[in-house]
Amino acid sequence: MADEAAHGALSAHSKNRLMTREIPTGILLLACLLLLAETPARGIIRTARSSTARTAVRLKAAGTPKTKTAAARSVAAPAAARKSSGSPARTKATGASARRTTRRPAQRRPRSPWTVPTFAPSTEGDNVDGEDLTVRRAAVEALGPYNGTVVAVDPSSGRILSMVNQKLALGGSFQPCSTVKIFAALAALSEGLIERDTVLRISRRMRLDLTEALAHSNNPYFAALGVKLGYARFAYYARLFGLGEPAGLNLEGENSGVFPGEPPKNGGMGMMTSFGEGISQTPLQLAAFLAAVANGGTLYYLQYPRSEQEAAELVPRIKRRLDIARWIPAIKPGLIGAVEYGTARRAFYAPDAPICGKTGTCTDGTTHLGWFGSFSDFGNSRLVVVVLMTGGRGVSGPTAAEIAGAIYRRLFEQNYFAQRRLFSPALLVPR
Repeated sequence: MADEAAHGALSAHSKNRLMTREIPTGILLLACLLLLAETPARGIIRTARSSTARTAVRLKAAGTPKTKTAAARSVAAPAAARKSSGSPARTKATGASARRTTRRPAQRRPRSPWTVPTFAPSTEGDNVDGEDLTVRRAAVEALGPYNGTVVAVDPSSGRILSMVNQKLALGGSFQPCSTVKIFAALAALSEGLIERDTVLRISRRMRLDLTEALAHSNNPYFAALGVKLGYARFAYYARLFGLGEPAGLNLEGENSGVFPGEPPKNGGMGMMTSFGEGISQTPLQLAAFLAAVANGGTLYYLQYPRSEQEAAELVPRIKRRLDIARWIPAIKPGLIGAVEYGTARRAFYAPDAPICGKTGTCTDGTTHLGWFGSFSDFGNSRLVVVVLMTGGRGVSGPTAAEIAGAIYRRLFEQNYFAQRRLFSPALLVPR
């Protein structure tokens, strides 16, 4: 029996080995793959079933809303507050709404230091009896609405042909700005410090002669001249040329201006001869000085006839003769250059009728200033025109030059200079 048991055990073992060998390897692999594929499929089905169940729960809850508990309300309130307060939005629509409702703080404009108006009626109170009405009409039209004055003078006699805004022209005195550079140039030429073609080194890369310095109103150039001249010499010539004293003859209400007794503390002589720091100049003083430059050196008292009869009987009165005739050819190219290509080019109106002029722009206290002093001495065109603008924005020397250019242009188009007598018979009267 033991043998039988052993034989039976051996037969069973052989049978198992035989069964194992009978299953092909490919079938085993296929069975494994089927088992692996069955597991995620079952998961997907379970997920779909659970999702369907949750959706059903939501639909049931939406159909029968429940009252919120106090705890739920306390949780929901901050969320609602955040939503209504325009906090960083969680959707594009909410963000756009927040951007639309946000306001930027208003930007404050810088306060202007100028309190004088740029525009004002400039002819109120003027007495035009005795004026040259052709010149006056041209001056009034050119000045327009600006707050300023225009003084036109006959350089051969010192007669004031027209004075627009007489109150400002007679009673006002202001810093001369860059028009003082003509005074400084003639003073330096008279003292032999420069010639017309003398080149000064302004910086490492810039060198200028007198012509270019006048045409472009170069401040460092004339500041250097001021330092070379010193206060005493410049003060002598400035007073000789008429600063600090009345320019007119018995003109009621005329301001004498101011020439200081010492160099200004703000910048010294450099600022005095480049910007006119410390000096107070009237439009009549600049007009009388430019008339002397235009006629070769005769500084006339300015006379303002108050009737046609006074104008016809006017006798020129000489204040003094200036020894500047030999230096005038040295400054005229720069004054013409200022109009043709420099700071006063807005005054240019005709190539066959050149203008000599100098601009000036600066601030004097609470007003911004725009100066332009000019003269025409070409052919029959003998005229001095000084424009002074006061105010704030829009006021400048180039704008004043444009106004003066419009005056010359109107007179030129009307053939004014050809019809006007250059010399008065009164010049023949012994003085």
